[in-house]
Amino acid sequence: MLVNRQPAAHAAFDVAVIGGGINGAGIARDLAGRGLRVLLCERDDLAAHTSSASTKLIHGGLRYLEHFEFALVRAALGERERLLRAAPHLVQPQRFVLPHPPHGARPRWLVAAGLRLYDALAHGSSLPRSAALRLHDDALAPRYDHAHAYYDARTDDARLVVSCAIDAAARGAVVLPRTACVAAARGRAQWRLTLRDARHEWTVDAHALVNACGPWAGRFAREVLGRERAAPLRLVRGSHIVVPRRLGGDDAYLLQGSDGRVLFAIPFEHDFTLLGTTEVDVGDDALEQGCSDAEVDYLCRELALHLRAPPQPSEVIWRYAGVRPLHAPRRGSAGAASRDFALELDTHGAPLLEVWGGKLTTFRLLAEHAADRVCAALRIDARRWTAAATLPGGDLERWIGPCARADLALTRFIDALQARWPWLPPELARRYARAYGTRAERVLRDARLRPARCLADLGAEVRPGLYAAEVAYLRREEWARTPQDLLWRRSKLGLSAACDARAPKQAPGRPKPA
Repeated sequence: MLVNRQPAAHAAFDVAVIGGGINGAGIARDLAGRGLRVLLCERDDLAAHTSSASTKLIHGGLRYLEHFEFALVRAALGERERLLRAAPHLVQPQRFVLPHPPHGARPRWLVAAGLRLYDALAHGSSLPRSAALRLHDDALAPRYDHAHAYYDARTDDARLVVSCAIDAAARGAVVLPRTACVAAARGRAQWRLTLRDARHEWTVDAHALVNACGPWAGRFAREVLGRERAAPLRLVRGSHIVVPRRLGGDDAYLLQGSDGRVLFAIPFEHDFTLLGTTEVDVGDDALEQGCSDAEVDYLCRELALHLRAPPQPSEVIWRYAGVRPLHAPRRGSAGAASRDFALELDTHGAPLLEVWGGKLTTFRLLAEHAADRVCAALRIDARRWTAAATLPGGDLERWIGPCARADLALTRFIDALQARWPWLPPELARRYARAYGTRAERVLRDARLRPARCLADLGAEVRPGLYAAEVAYLRREEWARTPQDLLWRRSKLGLSAACDARAPKQAPGRPKPA
């Protein structure tokens, strides 16, 4: 599959999806799989903003139980199970330790009750149930004696977006990153859209339009669609920091902050620890502001209360921020605001579907409902299909046979990959397996597309661990163009480069000294 080319002027589509984050890519994938002619366009790179700036988790949202969001948690836990099956290379089980401080805001009995409810809402899950622990943990401050353990899942958020876009393109969608929709004229039966990339401006037609611009959905509605009403969004910036590894084992930690919020400490890319997150209300004039020094100080200060080796601002290798578009009123704490989504369909003329809110874990469910609404508006009878489908590279069983556990399936796949290409360094084989799954076959070809038979066949080592053959693949099949695309979104190799150079980095796509 080669990257799509620019469509001809006045090309006609059934649906144009604006926004190349997780929701836009998911909707384009679903609609293309239903047989519709789909255009997906994004003004920047795929997953350039919020969808690559998450906590990298696929989870039910344990803390949402405090706000009685039982239906959302149940739905998210169901989607967690589906994604473990659909993309076992990208979505992996993660054990969390929830330590109990001696005088915490949430007593031990309340946490235990919440976890029992979480287990019940995840009925039929392949992940282990929660359990009480006595702590003997070198990572935590010595004041902790008791904890509970429970399971959720971790992911590479940016690669999840790209995987959806690859699937959409394979099913016939035209995917155009770095292409802005700068004007939209609405007729009774179709939209005429003006698109602009770095070199050209042209128009296309679409019978329906989907505004899936995430935090920019309100701005797109005002500035391009001419809709003056306020968007029903609360915009909340969540910032994270990455420091040299603080956690000795593979466990992640869910910690109770002194202000009542919860904080995460998660093993990240083998040599690092991911710490987050903050919640800062912002306006849509501040969507591109990065993680502030005050937020770095807050995270370091709060986590110093819990970790035996407290993080220092001077140790931050990477800081990033993403704005969450919450479908919630701007009152009360941001942590209490709903993470559910809403879809608003306007059929006064050619159909317009606007997507408000949503979270990474439930993107497939959101996309399914969005596709239902669009198909109904266009009077197209097309069946749902994504609930049991794998994402590109997720068909590990093709190599290893049936396996009920996602973590064991990936381990077996890594072994199979290493057996097929025994000259691959083990760390490179692991990275290819986790990033590409079975599509690693497509990476292991040099720029002339003949099979690689030794490491030298992968071409020059452009950066440590990044060979010319992988760069060629990412440019050819994953829309990568810039060093930020390659090092921060398609991979996380920028972390090692930043650590080696002692040069802290800002958010992917907009690097800046910390």
